[in-house]
Amino acid sequence: MALMQALQGPDGVIAPGVYDALTALLAEQAGFSAAYISGASVSYTLLGRPDLGFVSLSQLAEAVERMRQRVTIDLIVDADTGFGNALNVIHTTRMLERAGASAIQLEDQKMPKRCGHLGGKQLVTAAEMVGKVKAATDARTSEDTLIIARTDGIAVEGLNAALDRAMAYKEAGADILFVEAPQSAEDMTLIVKTFDGTIPLLANMVDGGDPAVHNASALHKAGYSLVITAGSLTRAMAFAADQLLHQLRKAGTTAACSEKMFSFAGLNQRIGLPEMLARSVSYASDAVEIQDQENK
Repeated sequence: MALMQALQGPDGVIAPGVYDALTALLAEQAGFSAAYISGASVSYTLLGRPDLGFVSLSQLAEAVERMRQRVTIDLIVDADTGFGNALNVIHTTRMLERAGASAIQLEDQKMPKRCGHLGGKQLVTAAEMVGKVKAATDARTSEDTLIIARTDGIAVEGLNAALDRAMAYKEAGADILFVEAPQSAEDMTLIVKTFDGTIPLLANMVDGGDPAVHNASALHKAGYSLVITAGSLTRAMAFAADQLLHQLRKAGTTAACSEKMFSFAGLNQRIGLPEMLARSVSYASDAVEIQDQENK
């Protein structure tokens, strides 16, 4: 259980948000041991739509599979509400596990769900979410596939009710708890005290969200084993693209942006072109040797 072992270690885990094979590869090359496949980021980049439940299970599973084919780091997958009731969660869990998920996150919102940092959220009953957590833990084929239970209860019912929900999800078998959108450092401290090291806790560092962005090391020391930056990379890449496009439209050239992008050769180096060309040459050499033997 590599991910669980890392979560139980002294340094915890920080997982940047990614949305495709390239961003997952960059995260791996930067030295991260895990990446968080953000449902919001997949919706933004795959569909050009907000995080309102538009991404289908098949689309998410395909995205996970493409990333898993390219990287070996742990992939933590945001599965939103599980795409239905407890029976649907069984199918969701098995599909994402086969695609390569190391951990699967489920939340207690009603459909259509909303981003955790938007207003207007509605929740299913705690009992329904407990059923989903149990369904996910029953459906996984390996205990190495971790189940993360997220509650959005703070925004709807208040902190104490959210903690009650999270406790119920822990008792249902969740491996990690995610109490979304605490309003203050005091709230975050209370969350840690409530569970007192009995289960790994996830904290989401959101630029401009609730609470204000913290330092990952400080969050680890405070008791959060898993820290994610779900949308930072997506927003940074969208901003860079927007800047380049406006520069091109205005000046007819991207020269002013050249220092803020990979060179053609540089990006090809990062995605493995030299290794693939070398492999191609070795296969061609093998073919020549076989042909020579046949001609003798």
